[in-house]
Amino acid sequence: MATSVQQWRSAGRVAAWLHVPILQSALIAPAAALGFRFHHAEADSATLTLWLGEGPSRLPGYATHQVGVAGAVFDENTGKILVVQDRNKSKNLWKLPGGLSEPGEDLGDTAVREVFEETGVRSEFRSLLSLRQQHRHPGAFGKSDMYLVCRLQPRSFAIRLCPHECLRGAWLDLATLAADAGATPITRRAARLLLYGHREGFDKVDLTADTLPAVHTGLLYKLYHRELPGRYKVPAGAE
Repeated sequence: MATSVQQWRSAGRVAAWLHVPILQSALIAPAAALGFRFHHAEADSATLTLWLGEGPSRLPGYATHQVGVAGAVFDENTGKILVVQDRNKSKNLWKLPGGLSEPGEDLGDTAVREVFEETGVRSEFRSLLSLRQQHRHPGAFGKSDMYLVCRLQPRSFAIRLCPHECLRGAWLDLATLAADAGATPITRRAARLLLYGHREGFDKVDLTADTLPAVHTGLLYKLYHRELPGRYKVPAGAE
């Protein structure tokens, strides 16, 4: 390995990446002796880096955020919203069902999946309502945490709670929840957004998604923003 590092330096390489499967972990110690440092680890492998260029390393760090998504399932016909209480919390406050997004999973899909897993209620993604950011979060191993609230439209109404995660579940009146001290602050805020949107039009609060082509060939991304008036919309295929 030392010979390879010398060759890379002579060839003008600026960095080396070393992918080590877990069954070959014995290679990590000699790599560290040559200056390699951990970049990240996954269930079955670790990736190390060695900066070969001049000055401080300019290699990008690994992902430092976890992403949680909640589903605000609001029934416009009855004015009720779906909420739950966690089974393993010291304070049993009403909250929106939700959980962590899986790798490669769209935010709306996370919200729909988590709502169904926790409550048995089927729903459909409508928009992104809000985003919370916090840092040094104990539940994220001291890293940063992003928590997004999505507006969902119910497709079923019978509640079948996950017994491992939820203590209670209910459809509560939205206006009542917005002022309920027995709900988490972010749940009350989401309820107020929904209440305003229901009364004044959801276009006032919704961030809807457009799918656009990414720089990398064959990949797509979703861009969330308020709906633009017709005269500001870009014609299909013009971007």
